[in-house]
Amino acid sequence: MAAAVVAAVVSQLALTVDLALDAGRDVTTTVANFFSFFTILSNVSAAIVLAVAGVHGLRHPARTDGRPLAVALASVTTYMVITGIVYNLLLRGIELAPGTTVPWSNEVLHVVAPLFLALDLFLGPRRRALVWRALWAIVAFPIVWVVYTMVRGTLVTNPVTGDPFWYPYPFLNPNNPALQPPGYAGVAVYIVGIAVGILFVGAAVVFLGRRRAQRPAGASDSSGSSSGSSAGSAAG
Repeated sequence: MAAAVVAAVVSQLALTVDLALDAGRDVTTTVANFFSFFTILSNVSAAIVLAVAGVHGLRHPARTDGRPLAVALASVTTYMVITGIVYNLLLRGIELAPGTTVPWSNEVLHVVAPLFLALDLFLGPRRRALVWRALWAIVAFPIVWVVYTMVRGTLVTNPVTGDPFWYPYPFLNPNNPALQPPGYAGVAVYIVGIAVGILFVGAAVVFLGRRRAQRPAGASDSSGSSSGSSAGSAAG
């Protein structure tokens, strides 16, 4: 799955750069914009975490995931599920110029990979129970991304239209006339709604991980309270 995601990202990036070169647009800005999409960042993060998890699983087939890997996996699972939901509910119907997207890549990034991470949450072995404060680590990146997006949006000239602003999604663009209420108030409504969604999905990911967790390798049955005992309780 990691390889499929990387192939999808690279294919779409290659097409995007080719179109920018053909149109004489600034390639540096185009590439920076490409990697400013939450979809791209979440998929790249997911590919990295899946690759690390795969290598870890091959090297240590009898062990549960280590805590940093478990937090990373819970985080990218949350981001990918949100990516799938937001795209298919808010963005799928938006018409783009013909030839600007790679169809199979688009489906991998917005449908196949999110479904894979969701299924892994329910079916993947070697889960470790995470403490509930891990939810703060999960929501940290989306918060940083929103701040970055809203600040950068006013500083970048759209390389396609020439507008003195650029936002990766129409619902984050305060200049979008379709926003209701208009302006930053409409953007705030979407940000709050998506933030609630991220908190809900993140909490669900942590909850299901705790339910399906295995005791870390080497934990004794008489260890009492420690992470191994709590993981064993969650597995029960």
